[in-house]
Amino acid sequence: SDLPVGKKLDVVIDFSLPAGTMSALGICLPRRIPMVIATTGHSAEQRREIESAAHETAILMAPNMSLAMNVLMKLLTEAARALKGKDFDVEIIERHHRFKKDSPSGTALHLAKLVQGVMGQRHIRHGREGLVGERPGEEIGIHAVRVGDNVGEHTVVFTTLGETLELVHKAHSRDCYVRGALQAAKFLANRPAGLYSMADVLGL
Repeated sequence: SDLPVGKKLDVVIDFSLPAGTMSALGICLPRRIPMVIATTGHSAEQRREIESAAHETAILMAPNMSLAMNVLMKLLTEAARALKGKDFDVEIIERHHRFKKDSPSGTALHLAKLVQGVMGQRHIRHGREGLVGERPGEEIGIHAVRVGDNVGEHTVVFTTLGETLELVHKAHSRDCYVRGALQAAKFLANRPAGLYSMADVLGL
């Protein structure tokens, strides 16, 4: 908030919490400073405010800054399209370090949303316990594992009777998120106002 209104930065990168995003947005918007938002967990109202701000300055939002993960998202939509209506169950397993505060991860929720958008499942089930009956075809199961110092792993499982397809991404260090964020910042600098994604950065 101490940044003078006349001061111009190339790009601001936000890896924080939803409240931190909104605070940074309040600084960037009047100065027309582009923002890379790598934070997840925003409320619907906060997302609307971010989308509105994108009419005034360039904003890139992504649930995951890893370049390879964003390629996986593209492959996921293609797999979902190819397997739609062919009796495949879909489950998502995510693993992170014991210190992660949210569950499931924003990336896992986004992966489920991508599949739903193509295949049409109506329900998300977070884990299973007890006598839950047979698995209905119209749900996607999400399972969160919290262990040690795991940086982040996501597996999307497509399974039908007799075969399984798995799409897997493993982050070996947080460097992959930093590298992706820097690529996003370079892409966003000097872009016109608008809401961008990592698909734009990668040309997907």
